[in-house]
Amino acid sequence: MDGYPVIIRLIDPPLHEFMPDEEALLEEVITMRVKGETAGLKAKEDLLAAIRGLHESNPMMGLRGVRLSIAMPEIVEMQVRAIFEAAADCALRGIVVKPEVMIPLTGTVKELEWIQPRLVRIAATVLAEKKIAKLDYKFGTMIEIPRAAVTGAEVATLAEFFSFGTNDLTQMTYGYSRDDAERNFLVIYVEQGILPKNPFQTLDRGGVGKLMQMAVTDGRSTRPSLEVGICGEHGGDPESIEWCHIIGNNYVSCSPFRVPIARLAAAHSALKHAGTQIAEDK
Repeated sequence: MDGYPVIIRLIDPPLHEFMPDEEALLEEVITMRVKGETAGLKAKEDLLAAIRGLHESNPMMGLRGVRLSIAMPEIVEMQVRAIFEAAADCALRGIVVKPEVMIPLTGTVKELEWIQPRLVRIAATVLAEKKIAKLDYKFGTMIEIPRAAVTGAEVATLAEFFSFGTNDLTQMTYGYSRDDAERNFLVIYVEQGILPKNPFQTLDRGGVGKLMQMAVTDGRSTRPSLEVGICGEHGGDPESIEWCHIIGNNYVSCSPFRVPIARLAAAHSALKHAGTQIAEDK
């Protein structure tokens, strides 16, 4: 990646995803108690209590992303220090590095006002420690919450780039839990014509797409140089890529095996809409 920008997302999943399975651990603890095994029992009981303490009714809408950064800042402070120590070490070896740190799940600019300056100070501290005079880096955010999209002008006062997390943005906009919807009723909705397509596979231009368009337009009204992209399932879908081209996204990201399709779709969109107004509503 010498010479290329690399976007690094700060910790985003709910904390329970980093913990052992609660039911399996509970069975283990009960078995040890019944058998009278004491070696290691206290540690397992403490771990079980910690897992239960982190329990959330709806973890995907709970303590994760920027909220976790604010509640437990030491986690992302550690992560940002690691990013910039690695970047500085590469720079000292002659590699041109361009880290772009993405703060996920922003809902209000006040969250960025709280956490971003702390992370910028860590970056500056690391570069001073490593005696790096200049490093090309940015701090941006992931737009996954409708409120962030409709307040894009405010968010862009601090965020130097936007990346649409279209999986979560679709969940939040529709009020669907993706896992539950795809398992239970989305197939019926598509078959009955209630939805034209699965919105988790192809972007819903009339709703989710409008929020994206608003965020791009308003964000660039505040920061004309704002870079915008998407990540998630939609990054490899040709129809979704076309919409990203129409509203003026700079890039899409997708899983490696979908890159050829994404590149071809991007080329088709560029040819199809050559000379048309960027961000025009099709």
